[in-house]
Amino acid sequence: MKEQVLVSGGAGYIGSHTAVALIEAGYDVVIIDNFSNSDMGAVEGVRKITGVEVPFEQVDCCDKEALRAVFKKYPFKSVIHFAAYKAVGESVADPLKYYSNNLNSFVNILELMKEEGRNNVLFSSSATVYGEPVELPVTEQTPRQPATSPYGNTKQMCEDILRDTAAAYEGIKGIALRYFNPIGAHPSALIGELPRGVPNNLVPFITQTAAGVRECLSIFGDDYNTPDGTCIRDYIDVVDLAGAHVAAIARLVEGKNKESYEIFNVGTGNGTSVMELVTAFERVNELKLNYKIVGRRSGDVESVWADTALANDELGWKAVRSTDETLQSAWAWEKKVRGL
Repeated sequence: MKEQVLVSGGAGYIGSHTAVALIEAGYDVVIIDNFSNSDMGAVEGVRKITGVEVPFEQVDCCDKEALRAVFKKYPFKSVIHFAAYKAVGESVADPLKYYSNNLNSFVNILELMKEEGRNNVLFSSSATVYGEPVELPVTEQTPRQPATSPYGNTKQMCEDILRDTAAAYEGIKGIALRYFNPIGAHPSALIGELPRGVPNNLVPFITQTAAGVRECLSIFGDDYNTPDGTCIRDYIDVVDLAGAHVAAIARLVEGKNKESYEIFNVGTGNGTSVMELVTAFERVNELKLNYKIVGRRSGDVESVWADTALANDELGWKAVRSTDETLQSAWAWEKKVRGL
């Protein structure tokens, strides 16, 4: 029997790509999602890409009894927890929404894992836990700085909850993957990033501007202490990121983890500025974007990129896709969505 993995938030951007990668690596996958920022199209996309009729349950992880029914129905031993709100700006404006959803959903998952004797949990964390780092690149030993947003704070708190849970309850093992900036889409253009309303992430705003959905791309600040004045991030292809989840789940399933709780940075190890990414998108896709410089955005850090040596060595994983390839996949997905 194949190892089964529950993917919460599996109809989301990263969750759907990870579901595909898991199936391609030989795992059985069960997807749950409440469609708060996704829809059935992503689940259908996963099914089309893999040729597998992946089981799906429409469940909100904050509804513990509905979640309990999923635990009773399926024999998975491992959970990848993606389900969370994730917009930095919205979290600043409505912090209680973020604390309520992001903390309660994860505590419910962990309580049911303990009750039902399920062992392995992989938590979708974020480079936002580093706040405004003092030194770059950041390693897993880089001290976490005070979060610059309630969203980032929920990621820090959930990491601590997982660490303490794995320490307290024998049998539960946890890994937190600290993502940097996922971009791009599956090469099939059957799944990709499709935010509801106005995008909060850079690349969907770029592609929607290129497609004419948005009139103009706003670049938040050009007066940072960086070479071109715009923020610097570590942009990683979402398919590469999905591969890191497969490697991390294998580590847990095979008992290769060295501690009950481990942390890995998942990025490329390279910093790219917002303006560099915009220019690269224009070049590789042979088009011109309408953009303007506006004021800084609350909650944004100036620069952050990863030291990925630990993930490379311990997980045997490395980001391999080029920025050009990734930006082409993002535009191919947008054109498909818009019928262009």
